[in-house]
Amino acid sequence: MDPSWQEWFESLEILHETSGRTVLHGLLVDQAALYRVLLKIRSLGLVLLSLETDELPSI
Repeated sequence: MDPSWQEWFESLEILHETSGRTVLHGLLVDQAALYRVLLKIRSLGLVLLSLETDELPSI
């Protein structure tokens, strides 16, 4: 993925791994921003391998 796509993915940074995978990394302001990013990934026909969060689940 070319760095020019940066603006499509909110505030996420585009990182390229030596394995050939591209990682989107960063913070999103809310769940709506996450859904926008997921919809863009889907509309571009990209494959989402995993999604990770460091947020603690609310009780």
